Amino acid sequence: MSAIRVAGKTEVAPCSDGKLTLQIPIQIRRCSGCKKITLPNGVIGMPQKLSRPTSMQQALARGHRWLAMLESGEVKTLRELAIREGVDNSYVSRMINLTMLSPYIVAAILDDSLPDHITLLELAADPPLVWENVPVMDVICATHSFAPA
Repeated sequence: MSAIRVAGKTEVAPCSDGKLTLQIPIQIRRCSGCKKITLPNGVIGMPQKLSRPTSMQQALARGHRWLAMLESGEVKTLRELAIREGVDNSYVSRMINLTMLSPYIVAAILDDSLPDHITLLELAADPPLVWENVPVMDVICATHSFAPA
């Protein structure tokens, strides 16, 4: 990463066309792979560390990726996909089931606010087909301040 540091006095210089040019002497140096912003008063803002996706988030992404592979014709069957990925047919099926979840449940998975008692296996093995009748929807909707349609 490059760190930019003001290395001297800032000046305003008039140009021949009547405009002004702001001259800021800076130093750029490499850092440890993250971006840092230095404010004019010298305070360095530290970026937030990126968190790793949860297993539920990874499973959801995997299910969508695999469904896209099936829909595009890249693979023809769940079995072909399972062999290609080196996993069991039933695992592929369960991950693809996650693509049928309510948008509210998906939102809760993505922001990692799904209640702890809800497991990946429960959602993947038997996804709710009628979104409004999901027992956990009240909890999720209360957490996210929205109601199911």
